[in-house]
Amino acid sequence: MNMLAMEFRPLYAIFVPLIAAGLIYILGERIHQNIREAITLTAAALLMVVVYSMIPSVLAGNEIKLELFSIVRGVSFTLGTDPAGMIFACVASTLWLPTSIYSIGYMRGHHEKNQTGYYAAFAVCLAATMGLCFAANLVSFFMFFEILTIATYPLVTHYRDEEARKSGRKYLAYTLISGQIFFAGMVIIYVVSGSLDFVPGGYLTEAMLPGPWALLVFFMMIGAGIVKAGVMPLHSWLPAAMVAPTPVSALLHAVAVVKAGAFCTLRVILYVFGPKLARDCQGAVILAWMAVFTIVLSSLIAIRQDNLKARLAFSTIGQLSYIILGISILTPISTSGALYHIVAHAFMKITLFMVAGAIYVTTGKKNISEMVGIGKRMPVTMGAFALASFALAGFPFFAGFISKTNIIMGAIEAGQPMFVATLIVSALLAIAYLMPVVIIAFRNGHINPEFAQRGEAAPAMLVPLLIAVTLSIVFGVEPNAGLNLLEFALMAGKAVF
Repeated sequence: MNMLAMEFRPLYAIFVPLIAAGLIYILGERIHQNIREAITLTAAALLMVVVYSMIPSVLAGNEIKLELFSIVRGVSFTLGTDPAGMIFACVASTLWLPTSIYSIGYMRGHHEKNQTGYYAAFAVCLAATMGLCFAANLVSFFMFFEILTIATYPLVTHYRDEEARKSGRKYLAYTLISGQIFFAGMVIIYVVSGSLDFVPGGYLTEAMLPGPWALLVFFMMIGAGIVKAGVMPLHSWLPAAMVAPTPVSALLHAVAVVKAGAFCTLRVILYVFGPKLARDCQGAVILAWMAVFTIVLSSLIAIRQDNLKARLAFSTIGQLSYIILGISILTPISTSGALYHIVAHAFMKITLFMVAGAIYVTTGKKNISEMVGIGKRMPVTMGAFALASFALAGFPFFAGFISKTNIIMGAIEAGQPMFVATLIVSALLAIAYLMPVVIIAFRNGHINPEFAQRGEAAPAMLVPLLIAVTLSIVFGVEPNAGLNLLEFALMAGKAVF
């Protein structure tokens, strides 16, 4: 019985947030907000326990496989564990709890409406994310990918005003259309191969998809991923979606939704097409240069943004393309670096978004030009922003240094000096768009009189952002601390190649 329970843990990881969402939605308006939020926090803690319990098994190479029901001949709804999925699951489950605490501080502090729907939709998004992490084939992955798309919509349109509805329509147009093209590509793959399973190293061959057909199907499949990951020119939904409350931007648009796009790209290239066919059809080469273009251009656009969340949104677009580039280089070390950047970027960027939200709730300021001297009022908050900025730029002793170094080493191994140069230039550009915020915040001269007296953000917002920035340091000093995330990344790279 105990062994049976262990085999169902991927399913439990999906059901825990899903049950929480149901309870919140059904009872939310009838019970006190403390009980509603207690349900969220309890579910977040339980999810961590379930996901963490699978770590020793996957590290030992004992991957869990759970076939639930058959769909068509040779294709079933199947869940399973592997090193790549465990990385994404560990990151998302770890960050749900501090983000939920942060949400309480933000939503109450800003007196937000529609809080019951917010917490319910948030939980459904986590359930879908867990499904993506543990999907063992394309059909299971597609189902959860589309659930995540739909569940995110009420969060993007949370304010129910015209700007929110417009952003929501743009978000759905980009993600649903690309999702249906993904489905069409999936059908083609099933017809030519008879399988939709994820296999390390892929299983499609040139005999199945000759010449231009392979390239066409390649972009049909990765389109959904690169849309969610914000690769240019398919990125414009992401800055528009920043109209959502900051906790949504923090977890969903810096962790779950956008990382789902990067993870989709990884699964398609390395677990369906495989490095050989991805390289031979030129798809990986084209995608790599799209990522290079995105990294540089988004960084240049970020420098010009005065709105702090907008600046962080374009930063997210560029940083996500690090992951896409690492995958497209097609070496074991670059793949490991790309996977570890899912970890590094999550903790670094969620800190920055949390700081932006803390500033807004505490002072009402959205624009960087209005934050002159805010470090005097909120020194701890802005100190965390400074540390996360150094981390994002790739300074040593931060998680970003580990991931970016591995991607650079992979580019050197592949003989791609232009990719190396792009990553170095991008680090300098990250300094250029983040350090001015830090300098303005701690300026001693003509500060805004509103910042003369010290007044940090509420503890419910301050503590989670300090946890996030601390973990970005911990995972930079000891990448395998606790969760063995770098080990999982190395295992995944080795398995694929």
